[in-house]
Order: sequence, then structure tokens, then C-alpha cells
Amino acid sequence: MSPRHRTGDVKERPAPPALGGTPSAEDDTEREAPLDIARLHETATALVADGKGLLAADESTGSIRKRFDAVGVESTETSRRDYRHMLVGTPGIGAHVSGVILYDETIRQAAPDGTPLVRLIEDAGMIPGIKVDTGAKPLAPEPDGGETVTEGLDGLRDRFKEYAALGARFAKWRAVYSIGDGRPSARSIHVNAHALARYAALAQENGLVPIVEPEVLMDGGHDIAACFSATEAVQHAVFEDLRIQGVRPEGMLLKPNMVISGKDAADQADPDTVAERTLACFRRTVPAAVPGIVFLSGGQDDEQATINLDAINRRARLEGAPWPLSFSYGRALQQAALKTWAGDNANAGAARAAFLDRAKANQQAALGQLVA
Repeated sequence: MSPRHRTGDVKERPAPPALGGTPSAEDDTEREAPLDIARLHETATALVADGKGLLAADESTGSIRKRFDAVGVESTETSRRDYRHMLVGTPGIGAHVSGVILYDETIRQAAPDGTPLVRLIEDAGMIPGIKVDTGAKPLAPEPDGGETVTEGLDGLRDRFKEYAALGARFAKWRAVYSIGDGRPSARSIHVNAHALARYAALAQENGLVPIVEPEVLMDGGHDIAACFSATEAVQHAVFEDLRIQGVRPEGMLLKPNMVISGKDAADQADPDTVAERTLACFRRTVPAAVPGIVFLSGGQDDEQATINLDAINRRARLEGAPWPLSFSYGRALQQAALKTWAGDNANAGAARAAFLDRAKANQQAALGQLVA
């Protein structure tokens, strides 16, 4: 059996002491049950099984408005519902997509016939998840310094309980880091790693698999070496904080950027170089106990995100890697479908066909078997 798909019993080990506001022994009275690491591991493993990946349909109201504006669609509660219903209701999508990351509005919505969208997702064989951060805000004390910290920890324990009751089985929190002029700074790396770890500990406490998303942005003209250095530093800090906060690596997933050239770089690394540098970086930083890695597309176009994912998996198949390497794409899965739908439900059939094609291609890429 390939080392990328090892299975077996997950052995219990005592978690390290909780620090920095993470649930501790004093919080046990708030827990309904002990941490069920076997269930968390089962869910995490299911999310990356058989080359399947995630549909990131968790755009905030502001973000989806921009995407709708680009295709001439008015963003209303109904149009957003219709669009996401079109995606998750695609016949056969569960053969290629394992889970759907939802936004707070969407997890509460129902299809026109009254069926909750969460139930449609489950009936298709997919797992519902939820974005829980409230966005990146300027990092003090230099709000104009180009760095951010992600907010949303206040009240998160109670929100997790509500989302679990609504059907969510995993969650996502995104931190962002930029490259250039001394960025990412040690302060940015530290505060975001701490927040990611606190979120992940609370997610596991409440029975949800945390997807940890530390994104080093593509913005800028930096070369791939700068991305490698920044990504390595960020991930080292994240996994150290996860350890300190008592997060169990076998019950989480990592959603990272690929190690790639800046968007404006004159010399763009080819897919083979992206694959080699990405795997080299992750071997230094990501514990083998993590059940899987689901890449973000990070501003790559549809085709490039798929081609790079395929190159990473072809190299991993040759060299060996301890984790499945799959996808958690938003625009790179949705863009063709959104343009085809264009706000007209009469176009839903063609839009669903475009969406299904992108999902199939990315599943092939996650297996290193992309058909040209």
C-alpha cells in the first residue's frame, strides 16, 4: 500500500497542556463529551478519499457580490441561494466532491422546494462544512502596514455548537500573509498562528474537523524562492501553535497555498518546479499524522490550478508522500459554471455540466491522472 494512503488504528496520546485561552481542564464542565478523535479522523479521511476534494462555497456576501457583478448578476439573498443550490444540486457531483464549505447565510438556506441545502449536500454523499472566521483585519499597531490578523474567536464555542446542530461536520478558518518589504513579519506569523490554533482546538472540542488555512498570497512580483521561505516559516509557526494548543493532527486538514511564483513575477515557475518546491516545503513542516492536504487555488486560473495539482501528485506518487494531496477550490471550480449560469436558472443544466467537468478534472489531478 502506498505511504500516501496509510490506514490503521489511530492511537490515543495525551494532549499537551492547554495554553493561551485554549479549552483546559477548567472548561470540562462546558463539554458535552470527551474529544472523539476517532470520529474526527474518520471525517477528515473521508474528505480526502479517492481523489475527491472540497467545493469552497463560503464566499462572504461582499465577496460573492464582486463575482456576481463581474457577470452582470444582482446579488440578493435569492440569487445567492439559487446559485449555490445550482452547484450543490448538480447530479453526480458527490462522485468527485467530498464536502462543501458553506457561509453562515447558506447553511441556513433551503432550496425552492423547502429542502435544506445541508440535506441536499448530505443526500448527494457530501459532507457539509462551515466557514467560521469573520475576516482579515489590519494588524495593529500599523494598520497601513499591509498585514492582517483574522478575527472571529469571540463567541466561537457557542457558534460551533449552533453550526453542529445545523449539520456542519467540519469548519474552516483562513489567515492571510503577504510577501514583500519585510513581510510576512514575525508578528503577523505569530498572531495568526495563535488564532488558527485556538480556532482548531475549539472546533475539535465541538466535534468538527478544523481545516486550517494559512494562505501566503500570490500578490506581487516575488520569485518562487520567496514563496518557499514565507510558506515554510508560516507553516512551522502554525504547527507549533497547534501542538501547544493541544490540537490533534490526525483530526484536522491543512488548506495551504502551493509554493508558486508571485502573480506579477517575470519568471513564472513551471508545474514541475511548483510540484518539487511544494513537496520539499511540506516535508519540512507538515506532520505525517495529518490525514490530508487540500490546496487552495489562490488566484490561479481554473486550468493552472488543476495542472499544478496534477504535477504535485505525479511527483508525490514517484517520491512518496505521507498525505493525500487534493483540492479545496472556490473560483477554480466555480468560474465556468458562474459565467454559464449568469443569473438565469434556465441555464442551470449547462452550468451544472461545466461545474461537473471542473470537478472531474480536479479529481483526476488529485490522483495524478489528469487527462489532457
